[in-house]
Amino acid sequence: MSLYEGLDQRARRLGIIDTKLAQGAAIFFALVIVKLVPEVLDVGVWWFAALAVACAFKPILTFLGDRQT
Repeated sequence: MSLYEGLDQRARRLGIIDTKLAQGAAIFFALVIVKLVPEVLDVGVWWFAALAVACAFKPILTFLGDRQT
C-alpha cells in the first residue's frame, strides 16, 4: 500500500462534521496569519481569485468526473 492509499483510506473515515471542522480550523489559521502579517491583505484581489480557482480545480474535476472503482 502506498502512502497516498493509506491517507485516502483515513480520509474516507471523515464525516461531514469532521470535514467542516477542519475547514473552520484552516479559516481560523488564515485569520491568525493575516493578523500577524497584515501586508498579506495588500495583495490584489485577483491573486486571491486565482488561488481560489487553483485550489478548487482538482475537487471540481473529481466531483464532475467519472467514478473509477
